[in-house]
Amino acid sequence: MERESPVSIIVEPVRSRAELREFIDFPRRLYSGTPQWVPTLDLDYRDLHYRRHPFFRHAEAEFLLARREDAKGRSVVARVMMIHNDRYNQHHGTQAAHFYYTDFLEDDAVVDALFTAMARWARTRGLREIMGPLFMGATVGGGVLIQGFEHTAAMTMMPYNHAYYRDQYERIGCRKRFDLYSLFVDPETFVLPERVERMAERVRARGRMKVLQFSRKSELKAMAYRVADLYNPTLAEHGENYPLTEAELRQLIRELLLIARPDLEKVITYDDEVVGYLLAFPDLTPALQRNDGRITPAGIVRLLRAKKRPARIILNGMGILERYQRIGGNALIYSELTRTVRNSPDYDFRMAEMVQINEHTDLMLSDLRKLGAQPAKIHRVYGLDC
Repeated sequence: MERESPVSIIVEPVRSRAELREFIDFPRRLYSGTPQWVPTLDLDYRDLHYRRHPFFRHAEAEFLLARREDAKGRSVVARVMMIHNDRYNQHHGTQAAHFYYTDFLEDDAVVDALFTAMARWARTRGLREIMGPLFMGATVGGGVLIQGFEHTAAMTMMPYNHAYYRDQYERIGCRKRFDLYSLFVDPETFVLPERVERMAERVRARGRMKVLQFSRKSELKAMAYRVADLYNPTLAEHGENYPLTEAELRQLIRELLLIARPDLEKVITYDDEVVGYLLAFPDLTPALQRNDGRITPAGIVRLLRAKKRPARIILNGMGILERYQRIGGNALIYSELTRTVRNSPDYDFRMAEMVQINEHTDLMLSDLRKLGAQPAKIHRVYGLDC
């Protein structure tokens, strides 16, 4: 009787350019033939690997690759980026290592080896938990997709993964930390109740609270830094976020301005002070999928065409300072949301998708459902003691 050849799974840091290419290419193989998956830009991986983001001024991260070694040779079977974000831990009072870009074959031995290495990485840094998928808060999407596999990912703002991921996370003992919801907004059925619209009109008529709109990128850029000042007071307390540094906020502005359409963005002021915002973006998903994560001249043309006439929009950012919510601010922002998805003169949207809504913002979720938004996807952030 012929004996089976021994098999070992080795998890090691990415060091060389060839290993970085393996890290980048692994999900292309894993999701080959999966129409819902959207690739991350190769350039973004390289920027992270070579620490070109201001995030690394207060945090560290490392790419890990898992390989199976047997008589047939070596093959990549999993990958992960491990993160120690001390700024997050101090803000939330935790001792967690985060993980992101976590992909693996449907194989118990592979997952066991990967998560053993992840826990070891955390322990060597004095951390007690691994938590994720989570990275830089709302600047990139987080969580494991556990519902809504039939829907295409919202660009790279929220990740897509195979359905077996949840089973593997829970098999090894991961526990839920919180869920992030994505909701679909159909322009035909998303309707603001008359009483709320009347309240919004009264707020507009008083003249102290205004909605600023933009027609040129230069106008939006000039206002962007004032809007960025609201990020930390409106979002930092959520479990997926932390207070961004000034350098991180500037980087976020540069990245969002690349895909923003000025006419879709709304800023709310009170006596000329910025107090709220509604951020909507053209959905570039089809172009990103065709480009397969690469930036080429033809790919840039595809992105520009998709940005000019999108079939969908993605809403990833809506908030108003708490003290202005009780004087009609909420009514005004919901009114502007309705106008954005229903009455934008230059667009004919078939659908809007709102992403990254934390389950603990239960009032917002309740309000959106009442307006006609339908829950479509759930991403879950897990924790595991180490």
